Amino acid sequence: MRTSTRIAGALAGLTLTLGGAVAAPAVRADIPACTQMAELAGATDSDSVTAACSRGVAGDLQSCVTGLTGAGVAGGAATGACRAAAHEPR
Repeated sequence: MRTSTRIAGALAGLTLTLGGAVAAPAVRADIPACTQMAELAGATDSDSVTAACSRGVAGDLQSCVTGLTGAGVAGGAATGACRAAAHEPR
């Protein structure tokens, strides 16, 4: 393999790695959207809501919905809040 090809590959990998590290914290910005939706829908325990919304951000929508319904949020509202958590901020 030529040196220029190796360098290009290494730089591409480094760019993807650093880009992922920068993008990861931005995704957490949707926890407030999720918690606000849950509180408006009747959530009673803010710590449980935050934990559930964190699972939604990580992509575990079923666990998020289960956590929110356990905190007093109706099923449809819990699903909507968890879907909001799973999407990038707008």
